[in-house]
Amino acid sequence: MTGKLKVSISYPPLENAYGVPLLAQNRQFQWFKSPTYIYPVVPAYAATLLNVNGFDVVWDDGISEGKSYSEWLGSIRESRPDVIVIETKTPVVKRHWQIIEELKSSYGWRPIIVLVGDHVTAMPEESLVHSKVDFVLTGGDYDFLLINLCKALSAAQIPPDRTLLEPGIWYRNDGAIVNTGTFKLDHDLRELPMIDRELSRWHMYSRNNGNFKSLPGTYMMSGRDCWWAKCTFCSWTTLYPKYRTRSVESVLDEVGLLIADYGIREIMDDTGTFPCGQWLREFCSGMIERGYNKKVSISCNMRFGALTREEYRLMKKAGFRLLLFGIESACKGTLERLNKGVLPEQMIESCRMARAEGLYPHITLMFGYPWESYEEALSTIKLGRWLLRKGYAWTVQATIVVPYPGTPLFEYCRKNGFLSTEDWDSFDMRGLVTKTLYGEKEVLELVQRIYSTAFNPEFILRRFFAMRDIDDLRYFARAAGKVLGHLTDFGTVQKTGLRRTEV
Repeated sequence: MTGKLKVSISYPPLENAYGVPLLAQNRQFQWFKSPTYIYPVVPAYAATLLNVNGFDVVWDDGISEGKSYSEWLGSIRESRPDVIVIETKTPVVKRHWQIIEELKSSYGWRPIIVLVGDHVTAMPEESLVHSKVDFVLTGGDYDFLLINLCKALSAAQIPPDRTLLEPGIWYRNDGAIVNTGTFKLDHDLRELPMIDRELSRWHMYSRNNGNFKSLPGTYMMSGRDCWWAKCTFCSWTTLYPKYRTRSVESVLDEVGLLIADYGIREIMDDTGTFPCGQWLREFCSGMIERGYNKKVSISCNMRFGALTREEYRLMKKAGFRLLLFGIESACKGTLERLNKGVLPEQMIESCRMARAEGLYPHITLMFGYPWESYEEALSTIKLGRWLLRKGYAWTVQATIVVPYPGTPLFEYCRKNGFLSTEDWDSFDMRGLVTKTLYGEKEVLELVQRIYSTAFNPEFILRRFFAMRDIDDLRYFARAAGKVLGHLTDFGTVQKTGLRRTEV
């Protein structure tokens, strides 16, 4: 392969009666009736790195563009990129294999296809066995690995010279599946360029996102990924077993660029857990000194028990707004199995302190643990609803337990016979893939019950009296739509063989 490679970062549409797939850079896959689009930061870095190194880059997110599958297939066949990169995840990997087959069957055009993501990191050989994919990039630094691969492909040798490839790349050689070893997270994040957001069409992700109060909003990542990195259910521990951060100065510079060049009013930092300690204090001081705290608000992922009240106060002063906390369960036995490292008492105290300093905690809950009784699951409902009614938590996300391949939770469930299926299509949160001590109907009803807190009079009154401006009014109007969508997302389902239909 010679000349200037054309590389497409692609998200093929996945048409389904259940709604829009929440796939791009997401830790848990869902179908959403009310569309939500997350700006995929790592793929955007990949596009930027390719562009600055002289490759012809196409940003091709057919999902966020609202294309039909036939429209997308026609457009990519017309564009004919040399390399197509697809981020995949467990519930859609089989569909991506089918798409690869269709792309490889296009007359007169044989693109090189690359898969990335947590599923293929956990099971890289599987996709090479079951599909015509050419390369699998493992680990979370697939932006760095992709530029390495494309440089090797430019040397006009297929497969490329192994000595040119970094560890973590899987491919075929003379019919055999080979790899370059275990991926290493040894790339220096400080060497990353500023993301070319025009190239990666940032505006498509700037409004349809429930985390944004003020619009337009966007995403960034100060680090990769979580400094705790021990939660047994988290699929991104597969991608990032090692935690690294960018420099404080580079992140502050990016915030300034987003304000000045794009008019961004809210930023969601998608680092698995935002940096703490001295890094956090220096960042907050920089936000205040540069005056960014008066121009933009920041939301981030945070751990219970990680911060003091003084640090919450500093974050509020620096412009932070929403803090995303993972409760997951109020059952102490479950928290131990998940290796959360916190107790319910710490959760309550962290929410209280954050809210007292003017920050807005967002909490996440999960239901359907195979070892939990119905009464234990009710304790999670009780805690979540109480935090929301009292205003200690401001918003909530509830999901069904999905043990993704590569996680300790998956291996635990497989070893103990808790998995009800290993058909990846079923891992889409439309129903249970684990055996539970109570029924699937009850699990779905628990999820709906936590969202129905939005109709509690005490909850509504607290939100009403907290409104300060038109942005608050618009935000809660959008949030109401999201709640109604979630109630539909987790409607009761029945299974007939491998097909699930709403009833």
